[in-house]
Amino acid sequence: MILDLGDDAKEYGRQALRAFEAAGGDQLVQHAEAKPGERESLAGPALSELGAWDLDVRTEADELEAAAALCRSAGYWALPYPLAERLARPTDLDADGLIVVADTRPSGAVAGVESRWATVSLGGARSRVIGQVTAGPAFVAELELSAIDNEGVADVALGLVLPCWTLLGMLDRAMELTIAHVSLRKQFGQPLSAFQGVQFQLTDAEVERSGVDILAKYALWSIGAGRPEALDDALALRMSAIEAA
Repeated sequence: MILDLGDDAKEYGRQALRAFEAAGGDQLVQHAEAKPGERESLAGPALSELGAWDLDVRTEADELEAAAALCRSAGYWALPYPLAERLARPTDLDADGLIVVADTRPSGAVAGVESRWATVSLGGARSRVIGQVTAGPAFVAELELSAIDNEGVADVALGLVLPCWTLLGMLDRAMELTIAHVSLRKQFGQPLSAFQGVQFQLTDAEVERSGVDILAKYALWSIGAGRPEALDDALALRMSAIEAA
Protein backbone atom coordinates (compact mmCIF):
# COMPACT_ATOMS: atom_id res chain seq x y z
CA MET A 1 0.00 0.00 0.00
CA ILE A 2 1.58 3.26 -1.21
CA LEU A 3 -0.29 6.29 0.06
CA ASP A 4 1.82 9.12 -1.32
CA LEU A 5 0.87 10.62 -4.66
CA GLY A 6 2.95 9.66 -7.66
CA ASP A 7 5.61 11.98 -9.06
CA ASP A 8 3.48 12.84 -12.10
CA ALA A 9 0.54 13.86 -9.91
CA LYS A 10 2.79 15.99 -7.71
CA GLU A 11 4.25 17.76 -10.74
CA TYR A 12 0.76 18.31 -12.13
CA GLY A 13 -0.22 19.90 -8.83
CA ARG A 14 2.79 22.22 -8.98
CA GLN A 15 1.90 23.22 -12.53
CA ALA A 16 -1.64 23.97 -11.37
CA LEU A 17 -0.36 26.17 -8.54
CA ARG A 18 1.61 28.24 -11.04
CA ALA A 19 -1.30 28.39 -13.47
CA PHE A 20 -3.76 29.62 -10.84
CA GLU A 21 -1.29 32.22 -9.63
CA ALA A 22 -0.77 33.44 -13.20
CA ALA A 23 -4.55 33.60 -13.70
CA GLY A 24 -4.88 36.03 -10.81
CA GLY A 25 -4.21 34.17 -7.59
CA ASP A 26 -6.01 35.73 -4.64
CA GLN A 27 -7.69 38.30 -6.87
CA LEU A 28 -9.79 35.56 -8.48
CA VAL A 29 -11.90 34.93 -5.40
CA GLN A 30 -12.22 38.66 -4.70
CA HIS A 31 -13.53 39.21 -8.21
CA ALA A 32 -15.89 36.24 -7.94
CA GLU A 33 -17.35 37.45 -4.66
CA ALA A 34 -18.19 40.75 -6.34
CA LYS A 35 -19.54 39.08 -9.49
CA PRO A 36 -20.52 35.43 -8.85
CA GLY A 37 -21.83 35.08 -12.38
CA GLU A 38 -18.27 35.34 -13.70
CA ARG A 39 -16.90 32.34 -11.79
CA GLU A 40 -16.79 30.22 -14.93
CA SER A 41 -14.93 32.81 -16.98
CA LEU A 42 -12.47 33.47 -14.15
CA ALA A 43 -11.41 29.88 -13.51
CA GLY A 44 -12.46 28.03 -16.65
CA PRO A 45 -9.60 29.02 -18.98
CA ALA A 46 -6.87 27.91 -16.56
CA LEU A 47 -8.64 24.62 -15.84
CA SER A 48 -9.13 23.90 -19.54
CA GLU A 49 -5.48 24.66 -20.25
CA LEU A 50 -4.48 22.21 -17.52
CA GLY A 51 -6.63 19.52 -19.13
CA ALA A 52 -8.79 19.16 -16.03
CA TRP A 53 -11.85 17.95 -17.93
CA ASP A 54 -9.89 15.18 -19.63
CA LEU A 55 -9.07 13.45 -16.34
CA ASP A 56 -10.70 10.02 -15.96
CA VAL A 57 -10.94 9.85 -12.18
CA ARG A 58 -13.17 6.78 -12.00
CA THR A 59 -11.15 4.21 -13.92
CA GLU A 60 -7.55 5.50 -14.01
CA ALA A 61 -5.68 5.52 -10.67
CA ASP A 62 -3.00 7.91 -11.95
CA GLU A 63 -5.61 10.39 -13.12
CA LEU A 64 -7.47 10.12 -9.81
CA GLU A 65 -4.24 11.15 -8.08
CA ALA A 66 -3.80 13.99 -10.56
CA ALA A 67 -7.33 15.18 -9.81
CA ALA A 68 -6.59 15.17 -6.09
CA ALA A 69 -3.41 17.19 -6.63
CA LEU A 70 -5.35 19.63 -8.81
CA CYS A 71 -8.02 20.08 -6.15
CA ARG A 72 -5.35 20.71 -3.52
CA SER A 73 -3.77 23.41 -5.67
CA ALA A 74 -7.18 24.96 -6.28
CA GLY A 75 -7.77 25.04 -2.54
CA TYR A 76 -4.43 26.73 -1.94
CA TRP A 77 -5.57 29.69 -4.02
CA ALA A 78 -9.23 29.38 -2.92
CA LEU A 79 -10.13 29.01 -6.60
CA PRO A 80 -13.74 30.27 -6.84
CA TYR A 81 -15.02 27.29 -8.80
CA PRO A 82 -16.60 23.93 -7.83
CA LEU A 83 -13.71 21.97 -9.30
CA ALA A 84 -13.96 18.87 -7.12
CA GLU A 85 -17.67 18.56 -7.87
CA ARG A 86 -17.01 18.82 -11.60
CA LEU A 87 -14.28 16.18 -11.45
CA ALA A 88 -16.58 13.80 -9.54
CA ARG A 89 -19.21 13.88 -12.29
CA PRO A 90 -21.05 10.58 -12.80
CA THR A 91 -20.36 8.73 -16.02
CA ASP A 92 -23.84 7.24 -16.38
CA LEU A 93 -25.81 10.48 -16.12
CA ASP A 94 -26.07 13.50 -18.38
CA ALA A 95 -24.45 15.82 -15.84
CA ASP A 96 -21.41 18.08 -15.62
CA GLY A 97 -20.79 17.56 -11.92
CA LEU A 98 -21.85 15.79 -8.74
CA ILE A 99 -22.72 17.31 -5.37
CA VAL A 100 -23.09 15.25 -2.19
CA VAL A 101 -26.10 16.67 -0.35
CA ALA A 102 -28.07 16.18 2.84
CA ASP A 103 -31.56 14.71 2.75
CA THR A 104 -32.98 17.98 4.10
CA ARG A 105 -32.26 21.40 2.60
CA PRO A 106 -29.82 20.16 -0.05
CA SER A 107 -27.27 22.79 -1.03
CA GLY A 108 -24.01 23.25 -2.90
CA ALA A 109 -21.40 25.90 -3.65
CA VAL A 110 -22.52 26.25 -7.26
CA ALA A 111 -24.14 29.69 -7.34
CA GLY A 112 -23.20 31.55 -10.49
CA VAL A 113 -22.01 28.45 -12.36
CA GLU A 114 -24.33 27.41 -15.16
CA SER A 115 -23.80 23.67 -15.45
CA ARG A 116 -25.90 20.52 -15.33
CA TRP A 117 -25.62 19.28 -11.76
CA ALA A 118 -26.51 15.92 -10.28
CA THR A 119 -26.69 15.26 -6.55
CA VAL A 120 -26.34 12.19 -4.39
CA SER A 121 -27.27 11.62 -0.75
CA LEU A 122 -25.30 9.48 1.67
CA GLY A 123 -27.88 6.77 1.09
CA GLY A 124 -27.29 6.81 -2.66
CA ALA A 125 -30.40 8.71 -3.80
CA ARG A 126 -29.52 10.62 -6.96
CA SER A 127 -31.32 13.70 -8.24
CA ARG A 128 -31.01 16.36 -10.90
CA VAL A 129 -30.73 20.02 -9.92
CA ILE A 130 -33.61 21.90 -11.54
CA GLY A 131 -33.24 25.21 -9.72
CA GLN A 132 -31.33 27.23 -7.16
CA VAL A 133 -32.54 29.40 -4.31
CA THR A 134 -30.79 32.74 -3.69
CA ALA A 135 -27.17 32.12 -2.76
CA GLY A 136 -25.65 32.78 0.64
CA PRO A 137 -22.01 33.11 1.71
CA ALA A 138 -19.27 31.15 -0.08
CA PHE A 139 -21.43 30.78 -3.21
CA VAL A 140 -23.64 28.21 -1.44
CA ALA A 141 -27.19 27.96 -2.76
CA GLU A 142 -30.07 25.74 -1.70
CA LEU A 143 -31.00 23.39 -4.52
CA GLU A 144 -34.31 22.33 -6.01
CA LEU A 145 -34.10 18.67 -7.01
CA SER A 146 -35.86 16.18 -9.23
CA ALA A 147 -35.32 12.53 -8.26
CA ILE A 148 -33.51 10.21 -10.67
CA ASP A 149 -32.79 6.89 -8.92
CA ASN A 150 -31.27 5.26 -5.84
CA GLU A 151 -28.20 3.84 -7.60
CA GLY A 152 -25.62 6.35 -6.42
CA VAL A 153 -23.98 4.64 -3.44
CA ALA A 154 -20.79 4.10 -5.44
CA ASP A 155 -20.64 7.84 -6.21
CA VAL A 156 -20.62 9.07 -2.62
CA ALA A 157 -17.03 8.34 -1.59
CA LEU A 158 -15.51 10.16 -4.56
CA GLY A 159 -17.94 13.04 -4.10
CA LEU A 160 -16.79 13.43 -0.50
CA VAL A 161 -13.06 12.90 -0.92
CA LEU A 162 -12.18 15.29 -3.74
CA PRO A 163 -13.66 18.35 -1.97
CA CYS A 164 -11.60 17.39 1.09
CA TRP A 165 -8.48 17.66 -1.05
CA THR A 166 -9.57 21.20 -1.87
CA LEU A 167 -9.94 21.91 1.84
CA LEU A 168 -6.49 20.39 2.43
CA GLY A 169 -5.03 22.94 0.04
CA MET A 170 -6.73 25.69 2.04
CA LEU A 171 -5.18 24.32 5.22
CA ASP A 172 -1.76 24.30 3.52
CA ARG A 173 -2.13 27.98 2.68
CA ALA A 174 -3.48 28.87 6.12
CA MET A 175 -0.47 27.29 7.82
CA GLU A 176 1.93 28.98 5.42
CA LEU A 177 0.40 32.42 6.00
CA THR A 178 0.24 31.92 9.77
CA ILE A 179 3.90 30.92 10.00
CA ALA A 180 4.89 33.92 7.88
CA HIS A 181 2.83 36.23 10.11
CA VAL A 182 4.22 35.07 13.44
CA SER A 183 7.75 35.15 12.03
CA LEU A 184 7.41 38.80 10.96
CA ARG A 185 5.21 40.22 13.73
CA LYS A 186 7.16 41.32 16.81
CA GLN A 187 6.15 41.78 20.43
CA PHE A 188 8.46 42.87 23.25
CA GLY A 189 11.28 43.00 20.72
CA GLN A 190 10.89 39.36 19.64
CA PRO A 191 9.03 37.71 16.77
CA LEU A 192 5.82 36.02 17.90
CA SER A 193 7.24 32.71 16.74
CA ALA A 194 9.77 32.87 19.58
CA PHE A 195 7.07 32.60 22.25
CA GLN A 196 6.44 29.11 23.55
CA GLY A 197 2.66 29.50 23.58
CA VAL A 198 2.65 30.42 19.89
CA GLN A 199 4.93 27.49 19.10
CA PHE A 200 2.54 25.11 20.87
CA GLN A 201 -0.42 26.48 18.91
CA LEU A 202 1.44 26.14 15.62
CA THR A 203 2.41 22.58 16.48
CA ASP A 204 -1.19 21.67 17.28
CA ALA A 205 -2.37 23.21 14.01
CA GLU A 206 0.26 21.35 12.00
CA VAL A 207 -0.68 18.06 13.66
CA GLU A 208 -4.29 18.64 12.58
CA ARG A 209 -3.23 19.54 9.03
CA SER A 210 -0.86 16.59 8.65
CA GLY A 211 -3.58 14.29 9.99
CA VAL A 212 -5.94 15.44 7.26
CA ASP A 213 -3.13 14.98 4.73
CA ILE A 214 -2.64 11.34 5.73
CA LEU A 215 -6.36 10.56 5.82
CA ALA A 216 -6.86 12.24 2.42
CA LYS A 217 -4.19 10.04 0.85
CA TYR A 218 -5.60 6.93 2.50
CA ALA A 219 -9.18 7.69 1.42
CA LEU A 220 -8.00 8.33 -2.14
CA TRP A 221 -6.11 5.03 -2.18
CA SER A 222 -9.20 3.30 -0.79
CA ILE A 223 -11.32 4.60 -3.67
CA GLY A 224 -8.70 3.69 -6.27
CA ALA A 225 -8.40 0.18 -4.84
CA GLY A 226 -12.17 -0.29 -4.93
CA ARG A 227 -12.36 -1.17 -1.24
CA PRO A 228 -15.87 -1.73 0.15
CA GLU A 229 -14.83 0.45 3.11
CA ALA A 230 -14.14 3.45 0.83
CA LEU A 231 -17.25 5.30 2.01
CA ASP A 232 -16.31 4.82 5.67
CA ASP A 233 -12.82 6.13 4.90
CA ALA A 234 -14.30 9.12 3.07
CA LEU A 235 -16.57 9.97 6.00
CA ALA A 236 -13.65 9.72 8.43
CA LEU A 237 -11.69 12.12 6.22
CA ARG A 238 -14.63 14.52 6.01
CA MET A 239 -14.99 14.64 9.80
CA SER A 240 -11.25 15.17 10.29
CA ALA A 241 -11.16 17.95 7.68
CA ILE A 242 -14.10 19.76 9.28
CA GLU A 243 -12.50 19.56 12.72
CA ALA A 244 -9.14 20.80 11.40
CA ALA A 245 -10.75 23.70 9.57
